[in-house]
Amino acid sequence: MQFIEMSGKTLLRVVKENGPSPEELRAVGVTTDSMIRINKQGDIEIRRTDYWDVIGGLLGNFEERVKKATGMDWA
Repeated sequence: MQFIEMSGKTLLRVVKENGPSPEELRAVGVTTDSMIRINKQGDIEIRRTDYWDVIGGLLGNFEERVKKATGMDWA
């Protein structure tokens, strides 16, 4: 599966347009320093101590927003 990785800080900027609210993300443990990845289906995963945890999803034209916010492509 392909992902785009980013910091929690970047994710919090991306979701302002469409997706879980910053408050919802903080409630499941997202901080500005969190390691986050998003797959092509829009699933948001946070890096826990020893596993990746699905914590939500993005809606709408998220692919363009994620690429613009990170400068990265799917890898």
